[in-house]
Amino acid sequence: MNAMQKLLGWVDERFPLTATWKAHLSEYYAPKNFNFWYFFGSLALLVLVLQIVTGIFLVMHYKPDGSLNAAGVPVAFASVEYIMRDVDWGWLIRYLHSTGASAFFVVVYLHMFRGMIYGSYRKPRELIWIFGVIIYLALMAEAFMGYLLPWGQMSYWGAQVIINLFAAVPFIGEDLSLWIRGDYVVGDATLNRFFSFHVIAVPLVLLALVAAHLVALHEVGSNNPDGVEIKKKKDENGKPLDGIPFHPYYTVKDILGVVVFLIVFSAIVFFAPEMGGYFLEANNFIPADPLKTPEHIAPVWYFTPYYAILRAVPPLLGSQFPGVLLMGVAVLIFFALPWLDRSPVKSIRYRGPIYKWFLAAFVISFIGLGWLGILPATPLYTWIARGLSVVYFAFFLLMPWYTKIDKTKPEPERVTG
Repeated sequence: MNAMQKLLGWVDERFPLTATWKAHLSEYYAPKNFNFWYFFGSLALLVLVLQIVTGIFLVMHYKPDGSLNAAGVPVAFASVEYIMRDVDWGWLIRYLHSTGASAFFVVVYLHMFRGMIYGSYRKPRELIWIFGVIIYLALMAEAFMGYLLPWGQMSYWGAQVIINLFAAVPFIGEDLSLWIRGDYVVGDATLNRFFSFHVIAVPLVLLALVAAHLVALHEVGSNNPDGVEIKKKKDENGKPLDGIPFHPYYTVKDILGVVVFLIVFSAIVFFAPEMGGYFLEANNFIPADPLKTPEHIAPVWYFTPYYAILRAVPPLLGSQFPGVLLMGVAVLIFFALPWLDRSPVKSIRYRGPIYKWFLAAFVISFIGLGWLGILPATPLYTWIARGLSVVYFAFFLLMPWYTKIDKTKPEPERVTG
C-alpha cells in the first residue's frame, strides 16, 4: 500500500470520500441514451461556479455606496468603472460575470425545457422538479439584486419600477415595498441590503438548493429521452441493464458540452459582451440619477416575458395588483406541472400531436412575450401580449384535459438508444 492509498484510507475512516465518489459518480448508473439536452444541467453547475469565482474577485474592489464622490459620481458606479479601467484584467472579470448572468438563464431555461419535453417532472421526480423551480426563483432574486449594484440609470430605475410593484399588493404593499427598499426611495440603504443578499444570503441558499436537487436526483435516478425507468430492469448484480456509470462515460461526454459552451461564451465575452444592449444596456453606463428618468425602462431580457404579462393586464380600480398577481402566478404555476400532466407516458417521443402543438405554442408565447417585454408598450403590442398571455396560461390550465385525451404510443420496456 503506497502513501496515497494510506492517506485515502485515513480520510475514509473519518469522512465518506470514497463512498460519496462511488454513490454519485463511479457507481451512479445513468441511462445510456442521454442526448445533447442533458448537457445543460452540468453547464448550469459550471456557470454557478463561474459566477461565484468572478463575484469574489469583483467584491474585492466594488464598494456598495450610493453617495456621491468628489467628482459628483456615485461611489458604487465609480468603483465599477475603476474595476473596468484600472484593475488588472478587471474588465474581463466584470464581463465574465455579466455575461455569465445571461448564460445562467439560457442554460436554465433550456434545462427546464428538456424536463418539459421528456417529462422529467413526473413521478417519482416531483421533488427534483420542485427543487429546480425554487432554484429558478432564487436565481431570479439573485439576478435582480445584482442588477442594481452597478448603480447606473437602468439599475436604479429598473429597481425603482420593480420594487414599486410590490406596493400594489393589498393591505401590506406599502410596508412590503418600504421593507425591501429600506427607505422611502431606492437609495444607499437599498444598495447595501441588495449587496448583502446578492453576495452572501442568496448564493448560500442557491448552493444548498443545488445540493438538495442533486441528492434527490441521485436518489430516484435520472430520467431519459424514452421516459423508461432503468431501475426496473437489473442484472444479477443489481445493476441497471440500460444504465452506465456516470463516471467516466458522462463526465467525459459533458466535457464536449463544456468545450462548445466555452467557445460560444468566450466569443460573446471578447467580441460582444453587451450583446447589442440585451446583456448590458447603454443606459447602465450612465451614473444613476434620481432626477432623470430614462425614456424607456425595461428589465433584463430574462425577466421580460413576465414583465410583458404584467403590462398586458389592465389596472383594476387604479391598482396594478391584477397584473402583479398574474405575473407571480406565471412563475409559480411551474410548481403544479407534475400534477397537471395526466398523460400515461412521460416522453414527447410517445406523446400525441395535441401535447406537441400546445408545447410549441407555449414556447412561441414565451419567446414572443420576452420580445414584447423589451419594447415600449403600445396599444397593438399590448393586445398581442394579452393574446400570448392567454396561450401561456392555456398550456398549464388545459393540461389535465388535453394530456388525458391525447393519443399516445406505448412506451418501450427498455431504452431505445
